[in-house]
Amino acid sequence: MRRITRIATVGVMSAALALSVSACGESSSSSTSTTDSKADKTAIAYDIGGRGDQSFNDAAYAGLARAQKDLGVKGTEAEPSEGESDADKVQRLTSLARAGNNPVIGVGFAYAPAIKKVAPKFPKTTFGIIDDASVTGANIANIVFNEEQGSYLAGVAAAKVTKTKTVGFIGGVETPLIKKFQAGFQQGVKDTDPSVKVLPQYLTQPPNFDGFSKPDLGKAAAQGQLDKGADVVYSAAGLAGSGAIEAVSKAGKWNIGVDSDQYQQEGLAAYKESILTSVTKDVEDSVLNLIKSVQDGKPQSGEVRYGLAKDGVGLAMSNPAFTKMTDVIAAVDKAKKEIVDGTITVKTTP
Repeated sequence: MRRITRIATVGVMSAALALSVSACGESSSSSTSTTDSKADKTAIAYDIGGRGDQSFNDAAYAGLARAQKDLGVKGTEAEPSEGESDADKVQRLTSLARAGNNPVIGVGFAYAPAIKKVAPKFPKTTFGIIDDASVTGANIANIVFNEEQGSYLAGVAAAKVTKTKTVGFIGGVETPLIKKFQAGFQQGVKDTDPSVKVLPQYLTQPPNFDGFSKPDLGKAAAQGQLDKGADVVYSAAGLAGSGAIEAVSKAGKWNIGVDSDQYQQEGLAAYKESILTSVTKDVEDSVLNLIKSVQDGKPQSGEVRYGLAKDGVGLAMSNPAFTKMTDVIAAVDKAKKEIVDGTITVKTTP
């Protein structure tokens, strides 16, 4: 299988990154980073799909780019390889830590096993992991989000705008994380209009993670939902979601994007008018905040949660067509208030 790994540097990169790592099992004393507590170099290791997915990874990159501009850090980006193993991730994170990057951030829950192995060997380095709270340690920051809350708002909007009384949900890979998106969306739809039918579909099952990286899978799934009468489709599928957005746009129906404000993504500009809104996760600020905490000498650790109450999740308002739907916006605002004040409790499983 063709490997697509690359380690690209933004700013100045240590030559040590170019060295292969053959001694992942070294003792803590020989592997420990020599960096101090300040972040002058930082690194991001991307999830499946890599930078350019117009979604999750790009949101993480935006945080790194802001850190470079606002905090003066030197940033390194590391791409995943197709069909890679946990050992590949261990080698990648070890290389990044050895090169003096602090923090080292794994984008996505797939980095959990690797961070569990690598973090204890570099106790002076902060490791961030986005979307996972299962692996813990004194130098690990678990950046997590209430995806179900933002997805509930998307369900409210979908139920209000559908004309066919049928809406679709496309999940990239059937994992507990993506089920949170589905659960919130379905609950928001049903609480708003019980007569609306929700068509849920997953592209792949673990350990096959192609559902996050192959646009053709998303495109085919969306076409199937359109054929069943869906006129609003919410895709939580990373790069594969771009295929769904294309199919829905060409059919003249509504998309709901995910993670980033996909209406604003250059790679989706041809389809932007079909992107009614997006369920956003403030991955950008979460990355910036982690880097700043290390630079300030007070590195984050443990669970760092972003929810609706502090706009850690929400709905994008970039599409003028959406902002003109006053009845829809009013319903979304009401739902947001009731979630924040505890009147509505959003489920995390369908």
